[in-house]
Amino acid sequence: MKNLFSGKWFIAIKVLPWVVGIILLKLVLDKFGLEPLSLSPLFNSIIAANVFLLGFLLAGTLADYKESERLPGELAASIETLYDEFEITYKNKKSPVAKNAIALLGDFNTLLINWFYKKERTKTLMDKICRFNDLFLDLERLTQPNFIARLKQEQHNIRRNLIRIHTIRETSFVAAGYAVAEITTGLLILGFLFAKIEPFYESLFFVGATTFLMIYMIALIKDLDNPFDHYTDGKETTVVSLKPLKDVEERIKEELKRIK
Repeated sequence: MKNLFSGKWFIAIKVLPWVVGIILLKLVLDKFGLEPLSLSPLFNSIIAANVFLLGFLLAGTLADYKESERLPGELAASIETLYDEFEITYKNKKSPVAKNAIALLGDFNTLLINWFYKKERTKTLMDKICRFNDLFLDLERLTQPNFIARLKQEQHNIRRNLIRIHTIRETSFVAAGYAVAEITTGLLILGFLFAKIEPFYESLFFVGATTFLMIYMIALIKDLDNPFDHYTDGKETTVVSLKPLKDVEERIKEELKRIK
């Protein structure tokens, strides 16, 4: 039962009450003879136009989604690189500065995961990144300049990816396109409700299936539009995976336990 309300079935379960409600309303309208419209070929034209618009919106949001899939992995790779450099310095010099650097990196990684779940503000995360500058100054006494240059490059990569993720979360893809798709879908559903379709029980299947597909596509596109909507882990179907970051978090925790 749990799988029905998560994973690939989540959107379908969310849309289903709307479809059932529309079918019941169709039954009521037919019972009272409130179906003044005839099923015109114009319905086919409107359906085709709506499908084209939904396809346009899906293509645009899917492109952003495919890009978004890479970002947590790139963040994890940058954090892993920083961790490796700090670990090498600690093993070479046994300096408490390097140990503190690993601890600070672990705190940042945990803060980053919480940020994805909307438990931390973007400003807090960016301030945490800036704190690495003082750390790099302390490490200059322990290593070569090109080592610090590599660290600064990874810091830049993390900051750039965070700004990109923040922009994706705060930007909606073609809001006017959503409005047109929702209006057209609503008008089509109203047309199906008030149209006299014979035989009647076949019309219930036609109306239910068409309504389900159009509402499902709109819900899917809206979910794809924000691939970082990590409110409840495992519930949404279209959020990107944070497993690379969680794996790094576990690795850093194990290393801190070992060097204590």
